[in-house]
Amino acid sequence: MDYLPVFLRLDARPVVVVGGGQVAVRKVAWLRRAGACVTVVAPRVHPELEQQAARGQLRHIPAAFSPAHLADAVAVVAATGERTVNERVAAAARARGVPVNVVDDAELSTFIFPAIVDRSPIVVAVSSAGHAPVLARRVREQIEALLPGRLGALARFMGARRKAVQRALGAVARRGFWERIASGPVATLVLQGAGERAERALARELLTSQLTSAPATAGRGLGEVYLIGAGPGDPDLLTLRALQLLQRADVILYDRLVSEAVLDRARRDAERIFVGRQSGGSDQQRRIHELLVRFAGEGKRVARLKGGDPLVFGRGGEELEVLAAHGIPCTVVPGITAALAAAAAAELPLTHRRLASSVTFVSGQLSDGALPDWRFLANPEHTVVVYMGVAQLANIVAKLRAAGAAPEHPAAIIERATLPGQQILRGTLGNIAALAQASEVEPPAILILGDVAAFAAAEAGTASVPAEAAAGVPA
Repeated sequence: MDYLPVFLRLDARPVVVVGGGQVAVRKVAWLRRAGACVTVVAPRVHPELEQQAARGQLRHIPAAFSPAHLADAVAVVAATGERTVNERVAAAARARGVPVNVVDDAELSTFIFPAIVDRSPIVVAVSSAGHAPVLARRVREQIEALLPGRLGALARFMGARRKAVQRALGAVARRGFWERIASGPVATLVLQGAGERAERALARELLTSQLTSAPATAGRGLGEVYLIGAGPGDPDLLTLRALQLLQRADVILYDRLVSEAVLDRARRDAERIFVGRQSGGSDQQRRIHELLVRFAGEGKRVARLKGGDPLVFGRGGEELEVLAAHGIPCTVVPGITAALAAAAAAELPLTHRRLASSVTFVSGQLSDGALPDWRFLANPEHTVVVYMGVAQLANIVAKLRAAGAAPEHPAAIIERATLPGQQILRGTLGNIAALAQASEVEPPAILILGDVAAFAAAEAGTASVPAEAAAGVPA
């Protein structure tokens, strides 16, 4: 290692910053967050530093640097942008044995500022030892995405209860207890901001640990389920919350619309079980329910990973009912549903001031030919998005035509939205079935109907087929 990572306590300690520009503003901000008493030495300073000095938040010495300014300092930052001044500051600090950071000059520095992820009291520091600051910031961004925003609240919650747990449990039992708290339902509740429920759950866990002869219980207690929307398939479109919980899950139950790229973002050692339905949907759904209850009953954290959003045509409501009936904690994480992903991929607004003020999502899996009011859906000024409609496309077109929709009624199909092989077809009710057949469209695909489907800005990337391919399609 070029540097030893350490955390320096600066609360109420004097730190000197030499220089008053924008760089100094950033360094002062970090030092003040750490509680330091900051003195800025510079003939002139940035207006923001002037305001802080006026409010008594720092001390400003409007003078050129002198070694005497370092008399009481426990650390020094040189941020002047002038090499000769920075050299004098560094030499004076070294002579007094005071750590010094010269911004963007590792040679003159005895310490450097890392890229910081602040979830106080949890703090993560990343450094490239000055070799690649941009890379260090990139690593910090990736870590930032994985750490929940309320992680600090969880640390404070646990810290506030350490003494009570220490009085209640022995050393071995405490270790297992805190491991369950940090990775189980209590942590999930704290991260959700449900402090009172978390308090009650922790009390139950502590009582269980006290009453059992092996509190690190030979088992793991009751687990939990994460009902996660995987979005349209592009892993970059996963939510931060989805990424965080995928990294925690012990078991992942996933369906056929979840891409390998999304699964690659999960914990490497998690057990993965494919539960996609090809046929026999009811039997397979019962199996999913059984797996959720079984694994959670074993104390495991179970991610139920669904394409799109878990509560839009995903039978997520049924799974919530089953989990509630068994008293299993569940966290629902929304995902980008296919309708929104497809519309964005094709640059089609689902609503538009001139074209449509309402939108309806419907399933193309027709039950006895039933869908909501066909006449209502046939209105071109109302956007209709049809999920799972490829196999029933001809039937859907026929019913809309029978309900009064014109053959010129705009229509678009977006296949594999956001994924490699994405295909966008735009046409009308008069030719969309032929376009789909000629282009060999397969699921997953979304059908968008209404005037917005002809939105002009969507020309780029539009697929088409020769006119003769669509000829002869009955209107």
